[in-house]
Amino acid sequence: MRKETGFNEIIRKVRKELFGKGPERIHTTFVDNMAITMLYGNLTPSEKFLAQELSGKEMVHAARTRMVQKIYPVQFNKELEDYMDSRLLYLFSDIKVEEDIAISVFVFADNITAK
Repeated sequence: MRKETGFNEIIRKVRKELFGKGPERIHTTFVDNMAITMLYGNLTPSEKFLAQELSGKEMVHAARTRMVQKIYPVQFNKELEDYMDSRLLYLFSDIKVEEDIAISVFVFADNITAK
């Protein structure tokens, strides 16, 4: 199994646990000390319904980005760090609600492409 595939499975599991639905498709690229992850098909039916209105779209965006940035480093960093054999330093995350595409950039302490 490619390292990216295992990483994607961790991300899918975490997202499903947090939001009740995992992404339909994930693509991860490792570059130096970063894992850049594109996630497609993230939103639940309820979130899609809420996002039909501007205030709902803003609420979904805020919940998705803040929750990911707050919860990952606290609850899931050990699993990610053990898998990548490197300490997670930073996580940057955003979602484009209209297109249902999210991106997360995980910054690790070490070069993860060399491992």
